[in-house]
Amino acid sequence: MDEIIEHPDQGARNEEKEIVIISGSSGLVGFPLIEKLAKNYRVVGLDRLGPPYPPLQAECVNFDITDEKAIDAAMERIRYGYGSKIASVIHLAAFYSFNTKESPGYEEINIKGTRKFLSQLQDFEVDQFIYASSNLIYKPTEPGKKIHEDCPVEANWGYPESKIQTEDLIRENNKDIDTVFLRIAGIYDEHCHSIPISQQIKRIYEKELVSHFYSGELDHGNVFVHLDDVLNAILKTVDRRKDLPGEIPINIGEPSSPTYQDLQDVIGKHIHGEEWETYEMPKSIAKAGAWTQNLMGDPFIKPWMIDRADDHYELDISRAKKVLDWEPSHRVLDTIPEMIQNLKRDPKKWYKENDLDYGG
Repeated sequence: MDEIIEHPDQGARNEEKEIVIISGSSGLVGFPLIEKLAKNYRVVGLDRLGPPYPPLQAECVNFDITDEKAIDAAMERIRYGYGSKIASVIHLAAFYSFNTKESPGYEEINIKGTRKFLSQLQDFEVDQFIYASSNLIYKPTEPGKKIHEDCPVEANWGYPESKIQTEDLIRENNKDIDTVFLRIAGIYDEHCHSIPISQQIKRIYEKELVSHFYSGELDHGNVFVHLDDVLNAILKTVDRRKDLPGEIPINIGEPSSPTYQDLQDVIGKHIHGEEWETYEMPKSIAKAGAWTQNLMGDPFIKPWMIDRADDHYELDISRAKKVLDWEPSHRVLDTIPEMIQNLKRDPKKWYKENDLDYGG
């Protein structure tokens, strides 16, 4: 057995580092975030899954946000191992699904789970609480009209409604903890890892008939943000916590939103080398088609989504620039070609990474 020799100053340096806790630490954002934070902080990951990261980077504590006793046990482990002083809690744990418009998970995990977690945190000295919210909480806008943090919110399905309610309960319960609401756009990376974009790529790659039709306005779209840019925004939020106000929402997304037509064009060009003809379909026909498909299987497009097809989001990120000195360095339309390259290089692996059924 090899002997492990610790540098005499290493333990002291670790003790000097401030504590950061991440819930949902094994997820798409939490996993790479640990590696980045571990350079300057002592990191504790909370998740139901085991640690996918080296134990020297962070300790993973078993954590079921729906179970008050499990939360209590996790927080007692943190108190025993690290004390009661916490620099920042980054709350990423959440439930999200396109399968249904409503789900018990939104209530049990996003709302009630957060309330239980906050209750335990009141016994600690927490400098900052960062909540990963969503741009989908806002009332949709029109092309050319950007959404700033004081714009009205409007939920039209379960996920954004749970985010709005959770933001409200955080405000009610975090009186003594500085809070940042990061309203994050749809996340993607070079392997895609975006549910709507991966589904759109799949339809065009497989030349499905439905890939030529859209039930909304083709000049409407959503806002996205690269995973690396999200990680950078969170790092800056933690590092600048002493300079931020006691409560602040901040939009995190790209300054321009691609339309559905933009996405169709770039995906079609890089998969098949040609423009992808796309036509607007009346909602009544689209709903009938989606309803029929759902009778025969479990397609991505659900009837309830048809009413959301015209929703358009563009974010004003001037606050992020001002208070975090942050702006994204990636653009989704520039990254899609690399997504396509990875798809063509190994379709089976790409489908698996994006939780898609591969037909060969």
